[in-house]
Amino acid sequence: MSKIVSAADAAARIGDDAVVSVSSSSGLGCPDAVLAAIGARFEAEGHPRGLTTLHPIAAGDMYGVKGVDHIARDGLLTKIVAGSYPSGPSSLPMPEIWRMVVENRVAAYNVPSGILFDMNRDAGARRPGVLTRVGLDTFVDPIREGCAMNDRAAADPIVFRQEFGGQTWLHFPNIIPDVAIIRATTADEHGNLTYEHEGAYLGALEQAITARNHGGLVIAQVKRVTARGSLRPHDVHVPGHLVDLIVIAEDQMQTTETPYDPAISGQVMRPWDSFTFAEHGVEKVIARRAAMELKRGQTANLGFGISAMVPRILLEAGHPDAVTWAIEQGAVGGMPLTGFAFGCASNADAYVPSPQQFTYFQGGGFDLSFLSFLEVDVEGNVNVSKLGKKPYLTAGCGGFVDITANAPEIVFSGFFEAAADLELTADGLRVRAPGKFTKMVETVEHVTFSGRRAVETGQKVLYITERCVIRLTADGLLATEIMPGIEPQRDIVEASQGRVKLAENATLMPKSLLAEGVMELPL
Repeated sequence: MSKIVSAADAAARIGDDAVVSVSSSSGLGCPDAVLAAIGARFEAEGHPRGLTTLHPIAAGDMYGVKGVDHIARDGLLTKIVAGSYPSGPSSLPMPEIWRMVVENRVAAYNVPSGILFDMNRDAGARRPGVLTRVGLDTFVDPIREGCAMNDRAAADPIVFRQEFGGQTWLHFPNIIPDVAIIRATTADEHGNLTYEHEGAYLGALEQAITARNHGGLVIAQVKRVTARGSLRPHDVHVPGHLVDLIVIAEDQMQTTETPYDPAISGQVMRPWDSFTFAEHGVEKVIARRAAMELKRGQTANLGFGISAMVPRILLEAGHPDAVTWAIEQGAVGGMPLTGFAFGCASNADAYVPSPQQFTYFQGGGFDLSFLSFLEVDVEGNVNVSKLGKKPYLTAGCGGFVDITANAPEIVFSGFFEAAADLELTADGLRVRAPGKFTKMVETVEHVTFSGRRAVETGQKVLYITERCVIRLTADGLLATEIMPGIEPQRDIVEASQGRVKLAENATLMPKSLLAEGVMELPL
């Protein structure tokens, strides 16, 4: 019998109270047609009901790929466990899944993406759940929120502290999927899947194995179908014996606002001069100082925000391939993309499945990580995962907790204050008027990164702002480098209400950071 079915027929196979694992990363690799069909079936029939969904990385975006919002309906969705959630600017309407979360209409959890991939893999192997030290002393830890995003989740914990081998660990018991919904580019008639137009493999293979090992259903959404036997075995990433149903969606988006770009999937290599440089401004100045932490031959991880500009700083300086970039969706090398295509890379050396990429990150095998911050407190804790007033401006933690757990060096980038009036010249940066509030707070709203634990484990941690470079020390936040034009006492100490102290031997940051021309980098 043919495995090819309509999206509606695939949705009809999902039973009430099912646990559904979804492979996606925002708009990248999202099986949107199948999720839409589940939502449409519920509207018509009132089924399936009571679903629990697992999303190692967010399903859908706010720019046309609805993803999880198709199923964000009372009665249909009762529990969601996700590494991240659709996010975007406050000028756009709040996604329905966020409305359900903040209104306590669904039990919602934010679990680090790498741990979710580990949970999936351990469930597939019938091991007794994940035992990890990733997330200790952060919001992941039961001594804080235990991953819960609202009261319904807090009443039904999914992580517990466990003493083992003389150390404290976090234990995530197995959550067994009944259904896996994955995506690829091409399927043959047997269900063998290839990924030639995809920007990442994500965790589709592991999710399919886990569902199959527990007698579950595997649904694959693809762009096209070819005859059995016509795919090169080395190109098949998910073998057909793991796939039950094939849904064809010819118009599936490659990633957010991108129908198809062959450079994202490695089918063409872009000339280096086809990439744009970072626009001159204060953010570029911050990214330039961050780039100064790099040495030729290093491997560095990269996060969203100002940090995503760092590869363009190297490009402008004539060193596009001096550093190997590794991003959580799986691309290694090349030029990580910015904007809507963040999470993808052009000219990549390789695409590693996300579960293996996170194993690399969790073990700290790379040299340093460039990440952003929303706020930093007196202990050096960083929040990137929660904004109570405007929750959907952040996607949640994603892979941030996995990456920072054992990174040898972490460079956080961001503005010292929100919306300060800044004047940037070639001679310095002047604060003409203070911002609405400082990002250097007494206590962060959410501990996504534990400064206390970083001090204990000896991690090197920098916070680079437009005013200064701050180092995390056992005594707190210490400004060791000052931007030319900044008045240290007024713009740093007083602006942070004394939370950032000045080092006695603080130096000036180089004026070359401020110039509009190319800045030389000592690589």
